[in-house]
Amino acid sequence: MNEFFQQFIAGLKATTPLEFIAVVTGIASVWFSKKENILVYPVGLVNTIIYVYLSFTQQLFGEASVNVYYTIMNVYGWGLWSKKDKQHHHILLITHSSTKEWMQQIAFCAFFYVAIFAGLSYLKQDFAPGAIPWADAFASSTAFTGMWLMAKKKVESWYWWVLTNIASIPLYFVKGYVFTSVYYFVLLVLAFAGLAEWLRRSKVKQHYATGKQFDLAE
Repeated sequence: MNEFFQQFIAGLKATTPLEFIAVVTGIASVWFSKKENILVYPVGLVNTIIYVYLSFTQQLFGEASVNVYYTIMNVYGWGLWSKKDKQHHHILLITHSSTKEWMQQIAFCAFFYVAIFAGLSYLKQDFAPGAIPWADAFASSTAFTGMWLMAKKKVESWYWWVLTNIASIPLYFVKGYVFTSVYYFVLLVLAFAGLAEWLRRSKVKQHYATGKQFDLAE
């Protein structure tokens, strides 16, 4: 435990201002997503762009690929969440995945796991010495799936975020990003809270008696 604590303190001291900003904006972004607040996306863009830069400078290509994807999906999700009907009610509502959609999600995740694992295994020796292919591939593929489903406001996105965060806590710690490891622990707690909140919101009646949408977005 003493060695763990010393490594933790050393990691915190080594945390750069950029990493600190990325962590703070990342936590804020997940908080906004829990609240179904569209600020999740502009705040999330700050987080992902910083992590793209940090990951490339440290040759952490698995993490870099995830954050490039996050950046693209932040723009995509921002567009989807912004759409409103003629009465200015949000069109996209929180929903559950069908069995068919679950199968699509699993296939989506499996495809990216295999692709990322193969790519990092090939690159590890010469270009990505810090990679841990099986762990990076798992964290990345579940994150890809979670972000895709978050853009579509699917409750199940939170299950994938839980898996991502569980994998990322030890992954970043062993790579020396202790503050980021703690960040993923906070995100794990928020993911469980977000799941509970979206389950509650999905059960709320989505239409008034007049047929107008019941907008829970803040």
